[in-house]
Amino acid sequence: MRYGAGQVAALSDLSVEIGDGVTGLVGANGAGKSTLIKILLGLLTPTSGGAQVLGHDIRTQGMQIREAVGYMPEHDCLPPDMRAIDFVVHMGRVSGLPAAAARERAADVLRHVGLAEERYRLMGGYSTGMKQRAKLAQALVHDPRLVMLDEPTNGLDPAARDDMLSLVRRIGHDFGIPVLVTSHLLGELERISDHVVVLDGGHLLRSQATQAFLGDTGVVLVEVLGDHGADGADPQTRMGQGLAARGLSCRPRGGLIEIDPVRVQGADALDEAPAGGMEALAARDRLRDIVRDTAADLGLGLVRVQPETGRLEDVFREEVAP
Repeated sequence: MRYGAGQVAALSDLSVEIGDGVTGLVGANGAGKSTLIKILLGLLTPTSGGAQVLGHDIRTQGMQIREAVGYMPEHDCLPPDMRAIDFVVHMGRVSGLPAAAARERAADVLRHVGLAEERYRLMGGYSTGMKQRAKLAQALVHDPRLVMLDEPTNGLDPAARDDMLSLVRRIGHDFGIPVLVTSHLLGELERISDHVVVLDGGHLLRSQATQAFLGDTGVVLVEVLGDHGADGADPQTRMGQGLAARGLSCRPRGGLIEIDPVRVQGADALDEAPAGGMEALAARDRLRDIVRDTAADLGLGLVRVQPETGRLEDVFREEVAP
């Protein structure tokens, strides 16, 4: 998708397939997330290329796509002088539901999103969190086969954000409706998504199962407490020196000690670890023993020994860094 006389690319060379469960579409503001959703809904015609949504072509069957898909836009678009129940009923009728079925479905979805007690209030008096729930309800009222949610946690406080994320996960798993959800907050999608599509500057960085991003890196983080040494070294420095003396490659990270992936070669000497398998598990057990014994020998309290897992933001560090 290109815009303007200068043909600025909003999306370029993007090939991706989205399946069941919750798929997170992640990227910074301006990465092309909203543009992609509007193309998939048939609201924007791409400069080149094509796509299908539920078997419908985006160029010629936009109406059929929008009948089958529930869409929650990013920005506030609710009429302030309407009650939530009336608005959701109206959206159900627009999507083809008969009047009685639309009213029944509207009451049902408003209860599911937590607006049962507030459904007769004018939406102009709603909080941001309540407005987001009303937008979600109208996306679900016609029992869609797919739901697209554009920044559903936008503007929410932490508690309301957690509630919204729980609702999104329920839609994808308890209700069995595939969800495509966008966010520029990487940690959110780590919590709820089964698959993640990462965009940067309109380009695809990676499309992968969420657990593939969050797997064990082999790095171990250690935290200790205790007294300073005779030379004035703090507990962290003393522990780091003790671990290094036993053959471990380690460094400080904030208030923690970061130990590189290891493989046991002898009683104390360790080397770079293999990617996995029984040898790697044995090395991790031996590493914990060495950490415990080192802390005990130094008279330090061992607060935690924690394997480090990957994060979505690591993708940007690895693939976007100059």
